[in-house]
Amino acid sequence: MAPSQKSKRVLLPQPIEQEAVSLLKSANVEIVLAPDKKPEIVAPLLKGVQGVILRTGIFFGKELMNQADDLLVISRTGAGVDNVDVPAATEKGILVTNVPGANSRTVAEHALALIMALMKQLPRLDREVRQDNFGIRYKTLPRDLTGKTLGLVGLGKIGSELARMCHQSFDMHILAYDPYLPPEVQSSLKSWVDFCDLEKLFKASDIISLHIPLSPTTQKIVGARELGWMKPSAYLVNASRGGVIDEAALIQCLKEKRIAGAGLDVFAKEPPERDNPLKELDNVILTPHIGGLTLECGIKMAVFAAQANLDVFQGKKPDGMVNPEVLSHPHWQGIFSD
Repeated sequence: MAPSQKSKRVLLPQPIEQEAVSLLKSANVEIVLAPDKKPEIVAPLLKGVQGVILRTGIFFGKELMNQADDLLVISRTGAGVDNVDVPAATEKGILVTNVPGANSRTVAEHALALIMALMKQLPRLDREVRQDNFGIRYKTLPRDLTGKTLGLVGLGKIGSELARMCHQSFDMHILAYDPYLPPEVQSSLKSWVDFCDLEKLFKASDIISLHIPLSPTTQKIVGARELGWMKPSAYLVNASRGGVIDEAALIQCLKEKRIAGAGLDVFAKEPPERDNPLKELDNVILTPHIGGLTLECGIKMAVFAAQANLDVFQGKKPDGMVNPEVLSHPHWQGIFSD
């Protein structure tokens, strides 16, 4: 049995791609676009709303949920759900969905771009040529990727995509640490991926790339100890979540040039503070959490999230359910037909 057939309302705390908006409108869904993503602006707009489509940049917690008595589903336009209080949603009977795998190749491409820019010293060389220092070509030596060792912390969809790119295109040796990877998946990769503990990975890798969600167990999983394990010639790349690195420890490490450099698409606080010391360092490349935000991927993720809302409204189980246990909540009984 589908939820009540009266017209549904979906709140957008931030604008989403027009293709997703058109999909919702084609199903006669009323769209409520918040003029600002600030919680105090969003809260009063939640009255009478059945769905929310959520990007990053706003935390959807219990306080907002308490303003949303009719809310059925919160759909993220990405894989991460660290900006949703999932336990609170489950307690209140709100289904949370994400977009698993939709941006895997896109984010992997961005991580690879950071790796290549670091190894080839592209930002520095660009700056020097603009300052008429063409002679820099005699004073610095970029590095080859071919044959190097790539260490991956996290071998989910994004990590495994990057592993394939680097192994197949550059004949890179792949080390991986992922204690949560199902044994059957690990077995299928053992012919070309060496699984090891974190210490071996950090000590042996020429490039380390992080592809893990932010959780209590991964918070600051890379700290002073792990950075101290790295080779002086090694690079660190993070296109997952800023909180998985102890940013203060990384800043100190980069200042002292104890590693060759870093490429960061994510930060402990986003956007980073105006006086964040990372901005003053010339051995780090910074991008604005844009790894999954290409034109093509943005459309795909927004449409996926919109479809999840529509599926719920039409009595269908959506793809990407983060908290399927919520379906045992009384108000979900009899809504979905298996």
